[in-house]
Formats: sequence, structure tokens, C-alpha cells
Amino acid sequence: MAAGAQASKVFSLYKRILVLHRFLPIHLRALGDNYVKDEFRRHKNASPEEAKSFMREWENYKDTLQSQVLESVRDQNGSLKFGINIPVEKLKDFQDEQIGQLYELLLESTKPNNQFNIHEDK
Repeated sequence: MAAGAQASKVFSLYKRILVLHRFLPIHLRALGDNYVKDEFRRHKNASPEEAKSFMREWENYKDTLQSQVLESVRDQNGSLKFGINIPVEKLKDFQDEQIGQLYELLLESTKPNNQFNIHEDK
């Protein structure tokens, strides 16, 4: 795939994820937006093999989040449920650094909502 077409695909995925984050509760949106921006920035110069794996995982994330957003829109009782459990088999494939990032993400996502000084637009 040409470099321009690949860059367009990456940018499109990045923007779609940020759009989907608009449906998250404000504290999760802030956390998710910062995490996505950091991850895409850190992988800007990844090897082709790393980039392929990176894109596959973020496509999976986008698909999962999109399904959950659509489900929450259909579910009229107001309960929002986002996220999935990661199978142990998949965790075994993670590098130590990824496990550390996952743990930090867990800690950040379970802090009280008032950790951010963010006001949602009405």
C-alpha cells in the first residue's frame, strides 16, 4: 500500500475513534482521547509489522466501541456499558510494558469522576 494511502487510513481510524469517544462519559472520554493521541503519536514511526498489528488492534477497538455505542443508543433505560474483558490467552501475548500500561489505564479509569476539571458542553 502506498505511504499516502496508509497515512490516510491511519488518520481516518484515529478520527473515527475520537468521534466514538464523544459518546463516552466525560471522564472516560478525556482519558480515552489522551490515550489514543499518545498511542498513535508513539507508533508514528513503527516498523511495517508493528504498524500492521497496531492497526488491527485499533480497528478491533473501534469496532467494539462502535457496537457498544449503538447498543447504548438502542437501550433506552439509560445504562451505559463500555469495555470488554481481555481473555487470559490474549494477556499472555502482552509485553511487560503493555501490562504496565494496562494497569495504569485501569487505575486511571477507576478513579472518582472528579479527577478531571472538565465541564461538559450543554
